[in-house]
Amino acid sequence: MKRFDLRELGTGFVDRMTQIIEKDVQNDEVAIFIFEVRDFSSVQKSADAIKALGYELLNSLKYNEVDWTLSVRKRVVPQIAKETIAQSQSVSEASN
Repeated sequence: MKRFDLRELGTGFVDRMTQIIEKDVQNDEVAIFIFEVRDFSSVQKSADAIKALGYELLNSLKYNEVDWTLSVRKRVVPQIAKETIAQSQSVSEASN
């Protein structure tokens, strides 16, 4: 289990979080991310990013008045991954 503090990034933490999951977290390992919540859209964006990667969101909790934590297991969830890939392809084709 690894813990990553992304509070200093403000609302721009999602890209860094996905980068960490992809490069610094081993398969089947759990990562805990803490980030600052200014509005709840960042919570949804982070959950969407994890789902888009096809990994397992274990927990999403308000830590204190301004901070939020996510627990993520780097394990591909097969059904979610297939649905996400299909959605990504259809969005990509629609934008072209």
